[in-house]
Amino acid sequence: MPILGSIIKTAYTLAQYPQDIKKNLNPVQVQKKELRKLLNRAQDTAFGEHYGFSEILSQKDVIGAFQKIVPVHDYSSMFKNWWYRSLNGESWVTWPGRVKYFALTSGTSESSSKHIPVTTDMLRAIRKTSIRQLVMTTKYNFPADFYTKSILMIGGSTHLQYNGTYYKGDLSGITTGSLPFWFQHFHKPGPLISRERDWADKLNEIVKNAAAWDIGIIVGVPSWIQIIMEKIIDYYHVNNIHEIWPNLSAYVHSGVSFDPYVKSFRKLLGREIVYNESYLASEGYIAFQQAGINKSMSLVLDNGLFYEFIPYNEKNFDADGNLVSDPEVLPLAQVENGKEYALLLTTCSGAWRYLIGDILRFTNARAGEIILTGRTKQFLSLCGEHLSQDNMNRAIKMLQNEFNILIPEFSVAGIHHGGLFAHKWYLGTDNPIDPVIAAAKLDEYLGFLNDDYRVERNEAIREVTAEVIPLQVFYDFLKATGKEGGAHKFPRVLKNEPLVQWEKYLCKYNEVLT
Repeated sequence: MPILGSIIKTAYTLAQYPQDIKKNLNPVQVQKKELRKLLNRAQDTAFGEHYGFSEILSQKDVIGAFQKIVPVHDYSSMFKNWWYRSLNGESWVTWPGRVKYFALTSGTSESSSKHIPVTTDMLRAIRKTSIRQLVMTTKYNFPADFYTKSILMIGGSTHLQYNGTYYKGDLSGITTGSLPFWFQHFHKPGPLISRERDWADKLNEIVKNAAAWDIGIIVGVPSWIQIIMEKIIDYYHVNNIHEIWPNLSAYVHSGVSFDPYVKSFRKLLGREIVYNESYLASEGYIAFQQAGINKSMSLVLDNGLFYEFIPYNEKNFDADGNLVSDPEVLPLAQVENGKEYALLLTTCSGAWRYLIGDILRFTNARAGEIILTGRTKQFLSLCGEHLSQDNMNRAIKMLQNEFNILIPEFSVAGIHHGGLFAHKWYLGTDNPIDPVIAAAKLDEYLGFLNDDYRVERNEAIREVTAEVIPLQVFYDFLKATGKEGGAHKFPRVLKNEPLVQWEKYLCKYNEVLT
């Protein structure tokens, strides 16, 4: 049996995850145990002493005591009160030891970079979950030699910035740089290309070396993977990517919904492959999709993460997606299927009751199965229309299917209009479509998909418009704002300063055209 196949087979027999949790363990009890582990590890940190973790651990209802004593944090409060000390080199602030790495992220809606601590324990947890997900590929019954194929992983540069105290960079760059030794042989594009910081140079090197690689799995953000495959096909003058990589059998995507990219990907492939979704954020490896037809992802319940959930409604969030003071917070035991929640994380990187900014919906609360529906700052609700990214993705998919076009990138903005409101869509496509028809169709689809939207469309949303823009303009804008490359994605909702920047960029683009 091939070396990697043997490793995976061994890992599978040892892990048997997450089926055993579903069949033999109670997810609620697993989470209680995980919280105890986290509190116990951090009780002697500055944070743990300040909030009396030792006392919390002595209580019968640990979760209740934890929620009563430790406040909910966003990035601003966590950094201003605690993480800045770790950034300055202080040890034992919110987690034992000194933080060696910080992941830089601005999400898709913030302009300034955030520094998220990445501890040694977190790197270990991410590797463990990555192996679990790799183990799940055995459920797809791939042939044995599949496990001898390489894995193309596209992310940020592994060339991290070092200031004498810590390293900083994209999480993908941090994790790729710390891959286990046995995996190095299978990882592409390899250490030299992975260190390249210029996206254009990295892309060119990947294309030039592509024919020498035998790729079985691709991992990365859909928009950049699509660009890579398009350029490889063009460079080698082939009809599809399988003429270069005949053993390509699986694509693991994350960061954004894959629905808008499905039609584009199928045009680039020579045959069907397995699509698998993962939920890896700068704060931890949160969930991944199981093998089979179920599109939900399973929360990673026993690997350094404790979850809480804030119902996503007007009681807990304002119209801009900002958290109110003293929100309602629920543990896993109290969530319900079909409802949307903002996610709070407590982690082995020293995040405590931390608002990550993502919105999820439970498809099977008892088993901890979820789908992502958006971000707190990227819901559009100017007047109560509650338009989620899930609604937007489905509407775009319906538009693509009805008109047989590709719209891999899009965004929408809510604007004031004559004392009321309007929605403006920006559609990234190289296919011809009348923007008036596109806007009318999106309006129609959303009225079908979302009852709140239909009501507010009649009452307060006075106009829905669309602007059709060449796809490359979206990627050029990301480059112009320093967000080009495998770790970045275009925001699905534009608000405030990002919207101003985008409109200014489009004005310059249109001036050049005229």
